[in-house]
Amino acid sequence: MVRGKTEVRLIENAASRQVTFSKRRSGLLKKAYELSVLCDAEVALIVFSSRGKLWEFSSSSSIQKTMDRYMMHTKDVNTKHSAMAKEIKDLMSEATNMTKKIELIEAHKRKLLGETLGACSAAELHELGNQLEESLRQIRKRKVTEQIAELKEKEKSLLKENKLLHEKFKGGRMLQLNATEVQSMEVNTELMIGRPGTL
Repeated sequence: MVRGKTEVRLIENAASRQVTFSKRRSGLLKKAYELSVLCDAEVALIVFSSRGKLWEFSSSSSIQKTMDRYMMHTKDVNTKHSAMAKEIKDLMSEATNMTKKIELIEAHKRKLLGETLGACSAAELHELGNQLEESLRQIRKRKVTEQIAELKEKEKSLLKENKLLHEKFKGGRMLQLNATEVQSMEVNTELMIGRPGTL
């Protein structure tokens, strides 16, 4: 016959409570001993009765040694937790600062684009004008630099082409111009020989 599940609640009868405490305490101490032997675990068990009587079990040489180990472990865990909490706090602070910087940059950008200028003082407007002039100078300087680079590339290309033409006509070979080519090269002008004003 299967025993029913016992409801876990305070036993009202003092005698029954003492008997149950004694039996369960013995079972608990036995289980703690078995756990330490079977699994090579360090086990410490402390039990105080309702009257304040102490029962203890330790698989090591003393409960104090296990307690010291426990305290060291919790201290390490707490140190790690506090370090992690500090790091999270620092990251949150950094994120807040970055958000403020982004807001300031966006407000400045709107001002440079000509938005929300009504709230600006004369000094702020003057500063914005100076910044725009400086930006224009930098853009012009960059454009001039780019144009110089393009012209240098064009110069290299023309020098290369010139060199090829020199090599083509090198060695005394000259173009032989025939008479018709010479005539076609003559330039017609409206110059007249004689006194001015006469036809």
